[in-house]
Amino acid sequence: MIAKEENWYARFIASFDHIPNEQDKNNEWSFVDPGRDSVDLYILNEIRKGDILITQDIGLASLVLPKGVYALSPRGTDYKEETINTMLDFRFLSAKARQQGVYGKGPSPFTKEDRLNFQHSLRRLLSEIEGV
Repeated sequence: MIAKEENWYARFIASFDHIPNEQDKNNEWSFVDPGRDSVDLYILNEIRKGDILITQDIGLASLVLPKGVYALSPRGTDYKEETINTMLDFRFLSAKARQQGVYGKGPSPFTKEDRLNFQHSLRRLLSEIEGV
């Protein structure tokens, strides 16, 4: 919706394991082989400088930032080169804790506030890009 309003092309990538029941006919969908990293590898090969990636995968975001790609989480968090290493460190520490049997609550449910925060962040990012 926001991409269409701002005349940005939106493309969705998923593995054949995750084909949605309903696909928005106004957007392009690409499906790749099943497998753990198939989507990530496809994105890394296809994404270009100036593109915007929406992902909750901090590792993937860390790989596209050096390419001049903008990255944003579905909850509206900007992934930036200045902060991505700290985010990766926290992810690593959480994984180590889980290996030792320490489990947190996990992510909170996605809320209406999360959606509004994402919309605000995306509009701000698009505005910044247009102003460059």
